[in-house]
Amino acid sequence: MPFIKDILRHRSLSIVGLEKNTGKTVCLNYILGRLNQMGVECAVTSIGVDGEQTDAVYGSAKPEITLYERMLFITSEKHYRQRQLVSEIVAVDPRRTSLGRLITARVVCGGKVLLSGAASTGMLREQIEQFRCQGIPLSIVDGALSRLSLASPTVTEAMVLATGAAVSPNISQLISKTRFVCRLIALDEVETSLQQKLNPIEQGLWAVDADGGVHDLQLKSVFLLGSSDTDIFRHGTTLFASGAVSDHLLKYLATQKNIADICLIVRDFTKLFITPEVYANYVRRGGRLMVLQRSNLVAVCLNPTSPQGYNLHSKTACDALSDALQLPVYDVRKIDN
Repeated sequence: MPFIKDILRHRSLSIVGLEKNTGKTVCLNYILGRLNQMGVECAVTSIGVDGEQTDAVYGSAKPEITLYERMLFITSEKHYRQRQLVSEIVAVDPRRTSLGRLITARVVCGGKVLLSGAASTGMLREQIEQFRCQGIPLSIVDGALSRLSLASPTVTEAMVLATGAAVSPNISQLISKTRFVCRLIALDEVETSLQQKLNPIEQGLWAVDADGGVHDLQLKSVFLLGSSDTDIFRHGTTLFASGAVSDHLLKYLATQKNIADICLIVRDFTKLFITPEVYANYVRRGGRLMVLQRSNLVAVCLNPTSPQGYNLHSKTACDALSDALQLPVYDVRKIDN
């Protein structure tokens, strides 16, 4: 059973896509079916709405989420009433979402369901922790649209990345876009002692000196770089950006004379909102990029069909992606049962 054994090494898993319609729900259904065969108890939730029968943008048919006996799930009151399975309510969250309160239920007789879960990653982390305390060995989060933020190691321990023809019908472009994201996911992690110092920091740009001391650079915004007299290297050339990082910061650092000595640390890859060209220039000039926490990528799955009607040859695309990523790539609909 490809990659399922890798998933079971972790307590929580997110399924995220590079674009809408990259096959996240197909991946989820494959995983749930395999876990059911193995008798593994799990809990399933979502951020946003997943499992709808028809794509809201393209109007095309979409696979529904299939749950099996004894699985736990969380969804809104509205979608709980629309379920096509038999279940018993375990808990009701008094906090309201736009679709009503969130219902936690256990499946008695399997079937289809719409998942509409937490409104924020904070609430999602609470749910995963509750499942952990209840002794559930695995919590699975199905991501709405292309929310890579769900793959943050602060939310889930592991991730499955879905890509495919919806990203690009051109295999070369598909490889380029997928490989870039996988490179960011694989960024090196800083040592544990530095993690412990930087983790509590919630905002600002900071410097790390040669002795591991951490210094607030008192810079209100990285967009002030270049127009400010602040010497951001007065404590050393290792920097920590506690929030989101865009092309602006990498472009500025790439122009510095000491670029070969610069190391920029970010919280995790989901904080990087950068383009491949700017990243490549930064690295080519000698700059380094590291993360406090590295995400665990357990599988890359490919959907060879796009909602616009483009179709890639499944084996050709999987093989080409696998060669480029140096990772196995699966079309789960082609995996033998």
